[in-house]
Amino acid sequence: MWKKIIGIVIIINLMLINVSVIYADDENESISEDDYIQVTSNDVIEEPKLNSRIAIAYDRKSGNVIWGKDENKRSAMASTTKIMTSLILIENADLTQTVTISAKAGGTGGSRLGLKKNDKITLKDLLYGLMLKSGNDAAVAIAETVGGSVEGFSDMMNAKAKELGLENTHYVTPHGLDNPDHYTTAYELAKLADYALNNETFAKVVNTKSYTVIINGYPKTISNTNELLGYLEGVNGVKTGFTNNAGRCLVTSVNRNGFEIITVVLQADTKKFRTSDSIKLINYVYENYELFNIKEVVDEKFNNWCQINQNRIQVNKSNNNNNMKLYTSELDNELIPIKKSDKDKVDVEINNLFYFEAPVVKDETVGSLKVCLNNEIIDVLEIKNKETIEKKDIWDYVKIFAYEFCN
Repeated sequence: MWKKIIGIVIIINLMLINVSVIYADDENESISEDDYIQVTSNDVIEEPKLNSRIAIAYDRKSGNVIWGKDENKRSAMASTTKIMTSLILIENADLTQTVTISAKAGGTGGSRLGLKKNDKITLKDLLYGLMLKSGNDAAVAIAETVGGSVEGFSDMMNAKAKELGLENTHYVTPHGLDNPDHYTTAYELAKLADYALNNETFAKVVNTKSYTVIINGYPKTISNTNELLGYLEGVNGVKTGFTNNAGRCLVTSVNRNGFEIITVVLQADTKKFRTSDSIKLINYVYENYELFNIKEVVDEKFNNWCQINQNRIQVNKSNNNNNMKLYTSELDNELIPIKKSDKDKVDVEINNLFYFEAPVVKDETVGSLKVCLNNEIIDVLEIKNKETIEKKDIWDYVKIFAYEFCN
């Protein structure tokens, strides 16, 4: 009899432990100075070795992946979901609106702002509670207010993901608790964060270290769960997360002297690994890469080529003696991140025809320009004719004949 009772007690305890792990979030786990690491320039020359199973460093100006580790693999995303939740709220609601908390929102488990049924709070304060405190209760309250229900709000989230071209992202909830149909990739999470950071309200919220919300007229000060905010140079957001399937997650935005990156780490085993992996990745990028003005190289090499070769281009039967004037289409990105050691490895390959039959119309493509880095093509531009070159007509031939006859 006692064995059965003890067995039942053990099972119940295990269930309670499991539930607490599933719903755990960063606010429930403190972090000490010993958990942070400082990476010096001597430590980051080699490729970073991370505990996180999935990671990316993403350049905001070009949209290029600077460094990746299974960045296109689908994964649970935990509370990084709330990046999309906040975006839908900001784009679709009046943040000054006061809402009444439902029983469902007030009873939502996991990391919480601390809302109860019938509490009154503005959508603005729910937004701060969502992104700083990582409140799942705030997420459900937002979903019910903006989308009519969690399901309706999830439809809005998925519609936005489709609009942004996030083909490997799907939402089921506004908070990100584990569900097999709720997933994203590190790459698409970086793209989403990049888009969201262009919104001034979003950028301000995720860069806030602490904030005082008002619930039922009473103030409550909350702190940001992002451990790198206010600690590491240039960090200005974005969001933490944790569930069993997602592991420890952190999306971080950094701006150092105009070089803006987003790093994402997913499926880290501990909060300490999540923190140290993010720091390693951020410092690796800034120690080894810089923004390079690719346009200056392209313009210089193309102008030099034109000085030598443009006059050699023949247009048969043209009605004037003007040489073809050339220009190129625009680069996809004028500034790109490249390794500091690779600055002299940018090259330009130009292929252009030297014989044409008139007419040659304005803006007609007459050649191509390949931009290469370490012998790999990173962009291809069209070389075009700047002005229309007309074909001789009968009167042009009459004028030529008359001139030669008279002379």
